[in-house]
Amino acid sequence: MPGRCKMRERTIAREIKYAGKIITVRVDKVELPDGRTASREVVEHPGAAAVLAVNKAKEAYFVRQFRKAVEKELLEIPAGKLEAGEEPHICAARELAEEVGMAAGDLRLLATFYSSPGFTAEKLYVYLATGLHPVSPSAEEDEFLEPVRLPLAEAVRMARTGEIVDAKTLIALLLAADLGLAT
Repeated sequence: MPGRCKMRERTIAREIKYAGKIITVRVDKVELPDGRTASREVVEHPGAAAVLAVNKAKEAYFVRQFRKAVEKELLEIPAGKLEAGEEPHICAARELAEEVGMAAGDLRLLATFYSSPGFTAEKLYVYLATGLHPVSPSAEEDEFLEPVRLPLAEAVRMARTGEIVDAKTLIALLLAADLGLAT
């Protein structure tokens, strides 16, 4: 990158504040590029994979589920956290089967991105699944979700009008539209 300055922060100390099933919260004391010190609150997350599944009729598969953090039901593409040592494409295929009862003949990586790098290093891998065939769904014991199938063009419209507000779902839908899949 032209004109790139050296902005790296050096970690001086690290303290774990909370360690749970999904996340760990830590506070890092850092030395700034100008020599001053500051604290950085960081949420550690193993990463996640998500999948936009599209059938031959150009319908996409979603799940509607309640998200406690925002106190709302959201419409999202199937997704889940990476298990220790799990490859992202394996996670995407597992979540597709568990949440909407589909398996993909073809799984293609659409995008890799950080969800919110201001406070977490969570990396998301978003896939496009095609060549779909049904399998038995098996949602996790504490997951309450409703599978939803919509025309892809309708889902893209919902993303553009603010009816779909989940970031990974927005990214997947807008990339699919950009690739011409929604027409």
